[in-house]
Amino acid sequence: MAYKQKILIVDDDANIAELISLYLTKECFDTCIAEDGEDALEKFDSFQPDLILLDLMLPGIDGYEVCREIRKTSRVPVIMLSAKGETFDKVLGLELGADDYMVKPFDSKELVARVRAVLRRQQNSGLSDQIPSGRKVQEEESGDIVRYTDISVNKDNYTVVYKGNNIDMPPKELELLYFLMTNPNKVFTREKLLDHIWGYDYIGDTRTVDVHVKRLREKIKDTGEWSLATVWGVGYKFEVKR
Repeated sequence: MAYKQKILIVDDDANIAELISLYLTKECFDTCIAEDGEDALEKFDSFQPDLILLDLMLPGIDGYEVCREIRKTSRVPVIMLSAKGETFDKVLGLELGADDYMVKPFDSKELVARVRAVLRRQQNSGLSDQIPSGRKVQEEESGDIVRYTDISVNKDNYTVVYKGNNIDMPPKELELLYFLMTNPNKVFTREKLLDHIWGYDYIGDTRTVDVHVKRLREKIKDTGEWSLATVWGVGYKFEVKR
């Protein structure tokens, strides 16, 4: 029997959760429903999903906190679902490590398309879905590592060391930083970065890139030797001063 990818659906509205489950089951996914944040964290451990559809407005522990807790131990893809379509809510979700954000109500075909797109990006990135609980990612002697003064990014084990300290960084932030650092002084448009990091089939807009650059700048600061620079009217580059 072929392996069915597993989707954890987190929504306190039973009708919506069942409807989403029906859509995904028809597309040959295996689904599990959690009705609140606490239930979601328990079922995340037991069900071990390949992707999570996470409603934000949950009783008790809200969706933002669920995402924050999951990101402490896992890189499993998360698509946030919300009736709130404000830019602030989307930005906050992405900052916490969500891979995508959908505003309710949504079309069932779009939901399935986004699920498939996010799962494809996950597979293509070569990321392991989960870091075993209580175990830290260890630095390896070899791998995809790029270094400049005060900073090193290891794409082999997804770690960032900045001024001697390990920096907590969601996968997409790290991948964006790594890509820019491995192409010093080359300018990339937002569209090009969106295609390369999120995939050509990503259903989103270029503000996603701006959000991630903003978060990077909060964590790492420009030095006299390099900077994460904006090229106005074009995009971004990792500028290395010669």
